Amino acid sequence: MTDFQIKDDFYLNGEKFKILSGAIHYFRVHPDDWYHSLYNLKALGFNTVETYIPWNMHEPQKGTFRDQGILDVERFLQLAQDLGLYAIVRPTPYICAEWEWGGLPAWLMTEQVRVRSSDPSFLRHLNDYFAFLLPKLAKRQLSQGGNILMFQVENEYGSYGQEKAYLRAVADLMRKLGLTVPFFTSDGPWRACLRAGSLIEDDILVTGNFGSKAKENFDQMQDFFAEYGKKWPLMCMEFWDGWFNRWGDEVIRRDPEELAQAVMDCIQLGSINLYMFHGGTNFGFMNGCSARGQQDLPQVTSYDYDAILDEAGNPTKKFYLIQEKMKAAYPERDYAEPLIKQAKKYADISLTGKVSLFNCLEDLSQKISSFYPLNMEELGQSTGYILYQTLLERDKEEAERFRIIDGRDRIQVYRDREWVATQYQEDIGEDIALELPERVFEISILVENMGRVNYGHKLTAPTQSKGLGRGAMADLHFIGNWDMYPLDLEHIENLDFSKGWDQGQPAFYRYQLMLDDLADTYLDMTGFGKGVVFVNQYNLGRFWKKGPQRSLYVPKGYLKKGENEIVVFETEGRYMEKLAFSQEHLYELISRD
Repeated sequence: MTDFQIKDDFYLNGEKFKILSGAIHYFRVHPDDWYHSLYNLKALGFNTVETYIPWNMHEPQKGTFRDQGILDVERFLQLAQDLGLYAIVRPTPYICAEWEWGGLPAWLMTEQVRVRSSDPSFLRHLNDYFAFLLPKLAKRQLSQGGNILMFQVENEYGSYGQEKAYLRAVADLMRKLGLTVPFFTSDGPWRACLRAGSLIEDDILVTGNFGSKAKENFDQMQDFFAEYGKKWPLMCMEFWDGWFNRWGDEVIRRDPEELAQAVMDCIQLGSINLYMFHGGTNFGFMNGCSARGQQDLPQVTSYDYDAILDEAGNPTKKFYLIQEKMKAAYPERDYAEPLIKQAKKYADISLTGKVSLFNCLEDLSQKISSFYPLNMEELGQSTGYILYQTLLERDKEEAERFRIIDGRDRIQVYRDREWVATQYQEDIGEDIALELPERVFEISILVENMGRVNYGHKLTAPTQSKGLGRGAMADLHFIGNWDMYPLDLEHIENLDFSKGWDQGQPAFYRYQLMLDDLADTYLDMTGFGKGVVFVNQYNLGRFWKKGPQRSLYVPKGYLKKGENEIVVFETEGRYMEKLAFSQEHLYELISRD
């Protein structure tokens, strides 16, 4: 039986062992491409893969668990083991990871719990989730013949709280459900974070997260260890080799030469996990959101991260530079040429159908009526859009004063299905002048959840509840009698494109692509406004003319030979008669209107 221990160093079967790990999130990579990414990690000369596990994907509704397809973590771990890779697994309640609400499931907001705490209700829900997940991981521990070396208890908790009772409760649940290999925590490498977020008193390994200055950061960690009499190996659990991008910002890039040398500096002093080795894609509505002051800053669909592999899993210049330096410093390791996939620029395809959202609501949603508007979580929905509708009576000849109170995150207001205004979180609450040509008219409000905050002071703020909020006001009173259409867009197969299209409204646009050969490709969304794209019913993620990303990566695994259907849901009334493709990502910063 293979044995892994943490003493003054890491030991594998009694021999010192340097962990050379790279992060690959199985839930951000098409399952057909897992082998490609894992092979390239091994080819780099590394020996371990690390992954988070997102609670909100595995339990999207309370008591409903999923582990198939892109969520088949057992298959991912088996592929890694077959390639000779060990694994570090982070099944923590919260993952951050620039992921929708840091991996916490949105339904927790309806349970009146304090997340990331020893609140008995929160721990009860966590226990239910762990009872589903952890037995699958327990049998894949190194001690059971699998490849898992370590498990994380909590993630960067020192940047959030300091409740040791909570951390111990999580560790106890993990032990109760069969996890026996070593545990660890990871935090910023300075004392305040390490003291608040670790369980050093319980002899649980402390690791640090940083992306440069390895000596200075490791020195801080060693000083902290010394306070408690610990002589532990040094490990950077997240060595940030790039960074994520937000809508409307310039694309962030890190100099490959500088990064490669920084990685080697870290490896010479301790063990490393490259975050990310392969970033992948925030498919669907799962992008996270940053918080700066009171402003929310949603992140883009691509999780390219300027990582060692690009979004498609192909090696970047960083791969070759690191491998070159690794070969010089550690010539005894196994290296190989990386696998490379070729993307294809398919010919443009023509529009074959279009239908306005207002005309096909019954195809997508079941109407829910309430005097007061309900938020997304109350409607049993986690992500996507909600359309709110009511009738408003004219009380005066001049324009009516109209306001949305606490809507999140983006609203589009329509009067009798004609666009009136668009507001974002920083604008919502400001007056909207409603011209009322008729005595009674229909008000429609399309609200988009643009991504819940995944890190920082707003993680548990009321702003993470999405929808119309406290409601809408005309004059000085709240409006009642709402019809609501939850639009999670998980199922769009019943769309009837014969129901009519009206200019300037949110709408669905259908294109058909005939294929004899399959390859990765990129959809060029130039000319469209804002929305999401479905390829053969699968939600690729968001696009937005605001940039910097103006294309969407399409893995070959979502295509099929013969007829492929591509449906664009666009909310601004902007579309193209022809849909174009590219062989690579297209980036452009376009200012918001």
